Amino acid sequence: MITFTVNGSSHAFDGDPNMPLLWYLRDEADLTGTKFGCGIAMCGACTVHIDGRPVRSCLTPVASVDGRSVETIETAENHPIGKLVQQAWVEGQVPQCGYCQSGQIMSAVALLKTKPSPTDDDIDAAMSGNICRCATYPRIRAAIHSAAEKLAYEA
Repeated sequence: MITFTVNGSSHAFDGDPNMPLLWYLRDEADLTGTKFGCGIAMCGACTVHIDGRPVRSCLTPVASVDGRSVETIETAENHPIGKLVQQAWVEGQVPQCGYCQSGQIMSAVALLKTKPSPTDDDIDAAMSGNICRCATYPRIRAAIHSAAEKLAYEA
């Protein structure tokens, strides 16, 4: 039995330990905010946090989260940084199609947790594994800077 928490709730899984976490989240836990993009951990649409770190869930086996904590986009707004990032996304009109945005936001939140005042280079490095087919990269960068400014103001 694999036991772990997802968004603060306890979960137990008795199925295939090699099932990708993405499919557990979407099909078993009915948390569909995390998206399937490429299936090879290259696009970032499936980004979640495991013990606070951004991870691509499409290649992460459920067995690897035994005893750990998983957070998905569904609870990002419950954390001060996540709320600021989501507000900045709306204010900056970041999404076009929106498909990649849950992964983009999860990566941005992880960045601001470790670097609350990131440079453009910091943002580029942290977000480099997240692909946006609509190419809203300038708006993504601007939204991260906006959230960082608000974070500094609220500190």
